[in-house]
Amino acid sequence: MRKEEASGHQPGKRLASGKADKTPKEKKPKKPSRLTRQQKLLLALAVVLAVGVVAVAAWQSLFVRPDITAEKEPLTSVDPDTEEEVEEIDWGEGTRPRSDGQRKSEDYYTVLILGRDTGGGGNTDTMLLASYDVTNQKATVMSIPRDTMVNVPWDIKKINSVYSYYGGGDRGIQYLYKEISQLVGFEPDFQVVVEWEAVGEIVDAMGGVWFDVPRNMDYDDPFQDLSIHLDKGYQLLNGEQAMGVVRFRDGANGYKDGDIGRIGTQQAFLKAVLEQLLKLENITKINELVEVFQKNVTTDLSLQNIFWFAKAAIQGGLKVENVNFVTMPGNYNAYAYSRSVSNMLGKYSVQSYVTPYPNDLLELVNNELSPYVEVFTKSDLDIMTVNSNGSVSSSTGHVEDGPATNTTAYWKSLWTPKEPEQPADTGETTDPNTGTVTDPNTGTVTDPNTGTVTDPNAGTVTDPNTGTVTDPNTGTVTDPNTGTVTDPNTGTATDPNTGTATDPNTGDGGFVIIAPPPTA
Repeated sequence: MRKEEASGHQPGKRLASGKADKTPKEKKPKKPSRLTRQQKLLLALAVVLAVGVVAVAAWQSLFVRPDITAEKEPLTSVDPDTEEEVEEIDWGEGTRPRSDGQRKSEDYYTVLILGRDTGGGGNTDTMLLASYDVTNQKATVMSIPRDTMVNVPWDIKKINSVYSYYGGGDRGIQYLYKEISQLVGFEPDFQVVVEWEAVGEIVDAMGGVWFDVPRNMDYDDPFQDLSIHLDKGYQLLNGEQAMGVVRFRDGANGYKDGDIGRIGTQQAFLKAVLEQLLKLENITKINELVEVFQKNVTTDLSLQNIFWFAKAAIQGGLKVENVNFVTMPGNYNAYAYSRSVSNMLGKYSVQSYVTPYPNDLLELVNNELSPYVEVFTKSDLDIMTVNSNGSVSSSTGHVEDGPATNTTAYWKSLWTPKEPEQPADTGETTDPNTGTVTDPNTGTVTDPNTGTVTDPNAGTVTDPNTGTVTDPNTGTVTDPNTGTVTDPNTGTATDPNTGTATDPNTGDGGFVIIAPPPTA
């Protein structure tokens, strides 16, 4: 018998004295391992590889290459009256913009960027068309002036009128997309609508942006909640100051060239933001930037697509000097007749526009903006022109607003005051004493008081009311309608055709008045 059994105690139990039993426990024998040491190493390696594959897959899922081969959904909009979806947008009588073809490189993308200014009433005054050749790490960003003339059927043909004309919102954006597509001849692959507030929030998320403010900026507009006060010079801008820079146009220090000056400053600012965003240290701020993006940007690109572009730019070594910021080449002093402005002012008036230079815009489209190998011609682009005679024309040969094709001479003729018609000069003379008017041709004298006309040759007086003619010598009155002659003394009326005379007193008639024989 074992010792612990003889004592009546079990190992690990306390004795009656309260002391712990220090009898050692029995150890269970180890089961022999079925895996060899080499197999264990292989298993550990497999686990590490699996974790690595999952991590890589998760990492790669953050970067999704944009798909431009997928068939595009037709552009649709919602009718604000019926709230029903409207059919594909009508492209009008002009040429349908190109939407497919051989690309210049494997990864060549175009994006339409629209800046919507909520503080300014939701206007889309900032319009950028960007092309990014990822394969060759080159990009071009063209600013489209808000006063650019486009081929629309209404009177004020400025491109920034399109958004509000169609009621704003998604419908307004889609029609603005249409007009810009027709202007350059091709449909951009993607579109991005940015609320301007995002600019300030991005700058704050980056910790500020260093920028050389080109001029003193002082402007206050309580209606837009604008209060811009910045000194000229290189400085670190916070979000609010950055918003002031991109929105400033007017005021005591306004740009002499108006909106074109603002576009130049915006381009320089965006270039500064891009240069600082491409720095590796901003990767640590990705969460803040994503939050701003999701709150202020509407686009048909996914967040993973955006990450893919960012990764391609950073890893591909995109440099700011390889990003070409340009403004649409054009005539910034074009003037065309405006029906609405003329009606408002009550006189012939014109409206100012920016009209593209056809050859220069065509060259820019073919060499830097279009993603397609096929070369465009002028007829592929819907470029509006104000001709020397004041008429408006399109490079497509079709103008949506027919009346706009009339010349300046035509419109001016409608507003030229017409001289009142002057009565024909008869040579009549007026007696300053009596007021009678004498006709030099007939010699008749008209009394302005009674209106009677006296013939000085016959001596007769004509009553303008009854037309009767009175002989001042005999006193007889002749009715011009019947020809009867009335004797004022006897009242008899003689019919000159029958010679009969009627006595108004007796009513007798039928007697014939025999005229006396003529004297020799």
